[in-house]
Amino acid sequence: MAGVLLITGCGSPGTKSEEDAIAIPEARPDAVNDRFARLALTCVHKEYPNKIAHVLNDDGDAKPPHELTPAFYGCFDWHSSVHGHWLLVRILKTDPASPMKPAILAVLDRSFTKENIAAELNYIEGEGRKGFERPYGTAWFLQLVAELDESEDPKLKAWRETLRPLEQKIVGETEAWLPKLAYPIRLGTHNQSAFAFGLMLDYARRVNNDAFEKQLVAKSLEFHRADVNCPLAYEPSGEDFLSPCLMEADLMRRVMPQAEYAAWLGRFLPQIPADGSTGWLTPGEVRDPTDGKLVHLDGVNLSRAWAMEGIASALPKDDPRVPALLATAKLHADSGLKAVSDKNYEGSHWLGSFATYLTTKRGIAGS
Repeated sequence: MAGVLLITGCGSPGTKSEEDAIAIPEARPDAVNDRFARLALTCVHKEYPNKIAHVLNDDGDAKPPHELTPAFYGCFDWHSSVHGHWLLVRILKTDPASPMKPAILAVLDRSFTKENIAAELNYIEGEGRKGFERPYGTAWFLQLVAELDESEDPKLKAWRETLRPLEQKIVGETEAWLPKLAYPIRLGTHNQSAFAFGLMLDYARRVNNDAFEKQLVAKSLEFHRADVNCPLAYEPSGEDFLSPCLMEADLMRRVMPQAEYAAWLGRFLPQIPADGSTGWLTPGEVRDPTDGKLVHLDGVNLSRAWAMEGIASALPKDDPRVPALLATAKLHADSGLKAVSDKNYEGSHWLGSFATYLTTKRGIAGS
């Protein structure tokens, strides 16, 4: 059989029965997203190694990942599994002729069952898990729902309904959390609030949840409307995969009219040059791609690139900062995309999602 076999049975080593094996075709030489799809296909049901953030309430909670969260147990951790599934749905929609399509459909069919989602819901409703994967993983889950919601394909529409109970729980928990969040979370890693708010806003607008949208817009303006002089020179920190400054700017383009946003950006990031140059922001350097924390910087290059493209898209076309934003975005994209490979699982289990978000321009409305 041509291609690579993906074993979909709980990530156990060894060969499973023939019906559990899914053939993954080779990537087309000219289709970069085929490579990203292969990364997700080979990890969404790969159970080990696994890093779980798990509150044990009693001995009965000491279970393997595929029993705790049977839909999203692969790709090393829950949030990476979620955005790995998002990646696969995104490829289905943006490249319907992809040779990966049969494998993607088979893998998603295995994950998106009513039984699996009921178990996921039961898990997050457990004692002490109110903040499970908040806000990064839950934001990616809502992005997954939005991706499915956009499709008219009957299978994708059915999966979207299957995910609805978990979606409703996550939205409800987030709506209850936002009024209690007194300050923004300005990290370059998972807990950052600006990045999560951006994904959540895109979701809320897609599904016409006006109340959730208004709540997110109000909180974003409350936190950031008065921000000035973001310390971009302090970035990146050694383990960042999100830029605190650029992700905030990428969020605020979603909640301000163009003229107001252009003026706000001048106060917030006065470092952006008007001469088209790129020296104001250099890509992050990864010195050990086998280190799961240090390889985050490959991700910061990808997420910086999409943030700068998003920022540029919200400015007037003749704004003198646009050339510098796009040129610097390309510099970061080139660096980040070169790093996406299957060589080291520390990066391969998640970087494909960041690369796909960038290359398919997911965060830019109308793209």
